Amino acid sequence: MFVCIFLIETVSMIYLHNKVVHSRINQELESLKSRGNSHRDVLEISYDNSTLHHIGLMESHTDTDVVITNTKGDILLSSEKVNSGMKKILKKDLTQVPRKGLIIQSSWKEERYIATVTPFNSDKVNEGYVYMFKNTGDVEDLISQLNKHFLFATLLLLFFMLITIYFLSKALTRPLITMKEATTKLSKGNFSVSVPVRSKDELGELAQSIQSLANELNYLKKERNEFLASISHELRTPLTYIKGYADIARRKDLDIPERTQYLEIIHEESKRLNSLLDELFNIARMDVNTFTISKETVPLSSFLQSVYEKVLPAFTNKNIQLNLECKDNLFMDIDPSRFEQVLLNLLDNALKYSNEYTVTTIKATESIGSISISIIDQGVGIPRADIPHVFDRLYRVEKSRARATGGFGLGLSIVKQLVEVQGGTISVKSSIEQGTCFTIIFKEKKNEDSSSS
Repeated sequence: MFVCIFLIETVSMIYLHNKVVHSRINQELESLKSRGNSHRDVLEISYDNSTLHHIGLMESHTDTDVVITNTKGDILLSSEKVNSGMKKILKKDLTQVPRKGLIIQSSWKEERYIATVTPFNSDKVNEGYVYMFKNTGDVEDLISQLNKHFLFATLLLLFFMLITIYFLSKALTRPLITMKEATTKLSKGNFSVSVPVRSKDELGELAQSIQSLANELNYLKKERNEFLASISHELRTPLTYIKGYADIARRKDLDIPERTQYLEIIHEESKRLNSLLDELFNIARMDVNTFTISKETVPLSSFLQSVYEKVLPAFTNKNIQLNLECKDNLFMDIDPSRFEQVLLNLLDNALKYSNEYTVTTIKATESIGSISISIIDQGVGIPRADIPHVFDRLYRVEKSRARATGGFGLGLSIVKQLVEVQGGTISVKSSIEQGTCFTIIFKEKKNEDSSSS
């Protein structure tokens, strides 16, 4: 940053210096020409020896010199002795000189004088030229003073630029150093970092992004630990049953009915363990995007009717009324087998957590550009604090993980992924002792045949 600003300042100062010097030289030349024009006007009004003497006397007390010649080049007046530098200028060809005057030498670096010439014509006999000279040594002294001012201004600007760069770099690097330290901690597995957001610019956005990343990684770390702990618990329970009852079944003094009973328990626990592994395998497949989805256009009414008939006996057996509400002209792009898995899982939850003589409803409604399918029950409900986490893996509202109160806590996680992978969204609303409503929303698929007819 310092180098860039220094280069910009250097180029700007050089350009400004050249412009100021050029402007100052032009002012000197215009001043010379103006004095020559003034002397011309006096000569044209009153041309005599006293006028010439008066002009010479005036210029002898200034830093400029005047030489007046006739048209033949003869010197009529000189305020100073004519030297070689003046003679060189006086010998220049003056075929056409405008009345307002002419700059005949402007190179102050290479020549001894800068000079202008102005023609005068008081009558037909008395005519000639007024030459004005200024020693370039005086001009160089002027430029030297100007250079000193520029050098002082440059050093002053450089000083303030260094101070500004110092504090600006501190202001920029301090949050960057803080963010570097935070990312170093993140790389070492310490996700409980805090990155202060001190501004609303790009640095502030970067700090906020790092803080969000740290929070997300910290959450994932905790979720992973909870996931491993829950998996360990879920695996340990059936394995403990299998090992315990297998040891009992191996006893030689056990009669056949008891051994059969223990073997049946071992069989059930093996099925439970296999079911858990299947669900974990499905989640793993969805995480690596190897879960195949074959979507097709499905008439929603007949699809929901088949699901309704499949689960109706279970609801009837528990004395729960199951209703289906769906119009006939609704169509959706879904994977029928995967979406049936979603509905069966939600209906199984409704059956499991609803009491006798309640009502569960499968309801499909159409709104502008979308179709929603809701599973509404009158069950025990979900506490408000648990609602944001019901789709988390291995999360269960009933924390004891008792075998009689549900599955593994993977069903709703799989449901959410199956819905989202098919382009839908799922949400839940619930109140304690009033029931739960899961709502799935898909973009509507128009039936081309019906629309064309």
